[in-house]
Amino acid sequence: MDRKQFLKTIGGGTLAMTLAPNLLLAENLNFLEKNSANKLTILHTNDQHSRIEPFDSSYSRNPNQGGFARRAALIQKIRKEESNVLLLDSGDIFQGTPYFNFFGGELEFKLMSMMGYDAATMGNHDFDNGLEGFKKVQPNAKFPFICSNYDFKNTILDGQTIPYKIFNKNGIKVGIFGVGIQLEGLVGKKQYLETKYLNPVEMAQQYSDVLRNEKKCDLVICLSHIGYDYKDDPKKVSDKILATQTEGIDLILGGHTHTFLPEPQNFINRKGKNVLVNQVGWAGLLLGKIDFYFDKNKNVKNISWNNQVIDDSILV
Repeated sequence: MDRKQFLKTIGGGTLAMTLAPNLLLAENLNFLEKNSANKLTILHTNDQHSRIEPFDSSYSRNPNQGGFARRAALIQKIRKEESNVLLLDSGDIFQGTPYFNFFGGELEFKLMSMMGYDAATMGNHDFDNGLEGFKKVQPNAKFPFICSNYDFKNTILDGQTIPYKIFNKNGIKVGIFGVGIQLEGLVGKKQYLETKYLNPVEMAQQYSDVLRNEKKCDLVICLSHIGYDYKDDPKKVSDKILATQTEGIDLILGGHTHTFLPEPQNFINRKGKNVLVNQVGWAGLLLGKIDFYFDKNKNVKNISWNNQVIDDSILV
């Protein structure tokens, strides 16, 4: 993608109000209107934490916000408007309400499958019922779990996850891989057993190379559950570090730190190219929406975004 053109689009986004779509320059509008067939819409969530129902209206924080049914209605509406959509999740689907305590994640997976999720990665709380608990309910998930830096070779999850997946959307090849956080210290050993944690930066580079160079993907996305950043420990691996210390990634969809980003943040990778990072808080309060526009050579020409608020304005 042309750097000058990219920064114009990002600059417009920076001027946008919180949770409002980015402002595209007038010179780009004709391109977008004429190239809607080459548009790819990325929808994403993270850290849902079993929040099936909306927060009660009496809550002091997030009153009457969230809810799986509202999200499903919004996703259905967007799919009617857009031809090429990918729906992704960045982990911590489990834990946080009695729904998980009673059903062990079965309900979350069934509802996400009904919404048509295309892929997810695993967060630390997805290990809370142990490897056996995850495997027991996994058949209810009609989408793959992409884990690139967890080695499950000597566990019952061996072969139950994949290191990457390629989607073809109207001729656009989209490669996706996923990285998770260090489990030691966050999850009891009996929950993850012999699962090996591999360096997420190294594995991100390995699979970026595979997807970009070997598989010739037009867009490379990382589903990340390593956290946006850590102000008290700036050297701890995070999405910011991942973006700047690798190459070949176009978009990092983050999780774990429950960070509400008003819009995707732009970073420069080790080759001087742009990388977008987005995260939409937690509990399904927002649905991330990022649109990529490709030219006839399948190069990204423009990007727009609009993190969607999930509230009672959505009719179900």
